[in-house]
Amino acid sequence: MSTSTLTMGPLRRVPVQGRSVARVQRMLDTCAVLVDEVGYEGLSTTLLAERAGVAIGSVYQFFPDKRAVVQALTLRNLEAYLQRLGVRFGEVAFDHWWDGVDAAIDEYIAMHRSVPGFRTLHFGDVVDVHLLDEELDNNGVIADRIARLLVAQFSEPASGTGGPGRQIDVSRLRFALTIAVEAADALIKLAFRRDPDGDEAVLTEAKALIREYLHRHVET
Repeated sequence: MSTSTLTMGPLRRVPVQGRSVARVQRMLDTCAVLVDEVGYEGLSTTLLAERAGVAIGSVYQFFPDKRAVVQALTLRNLEAYLQRLGVRFGEVAFDHWWDGVDAAIDEYIAMHRSVPGFRTLHFGDVVDVHLLDEELDNNGVIADRIARLLVAQFSEPASGTGGPGRQIDVSRLRFALTIAVEAADALIKLAFRRDPDGDEAVLTEAKALIREYLHRHVET
């Protein structure tokens, strides 16, 4: 867990010493496993303390309730997602900005497959559609962050073009990404309901649908 995560959101107090940081890390790791096992409704601070091997007082020292624990875990997942995207964008030379959207979908799918708790929580809608931000809904936060990455990666969108001979309106890009993230989220959830590893046919169609939508609604 990074320092930036520890200073965000729902923590009652920020752990400073290494032992405290490790304890909070262990609680979040345990929370991730438990939500996959029992769901958010089945989660309790008592169960969390027992499974994490900490006193219940240690939980309440840092978190007021189970919602705050899950919120901290979701914020950690958001940071991990953005870090993964940042690495991907730094390593791959995309031919077009919508290849960056494909990469964003790929990383979202990869986290469903590999990160404990992620397929249950996603980015927090199971708890509150405003778990990540008081004003934007959770998918709106994701769309905004992806838009920022795309604009930073591709100088053309920032100045009005999206590739050779193409024009992009950045405001339209942001709006279209909001729609695209909602659609991709729903289809990825469907894929993982159909197959624990994600139904490849559904995932392939999801990416094709999003690419076609963005091509039609952002390119001018």
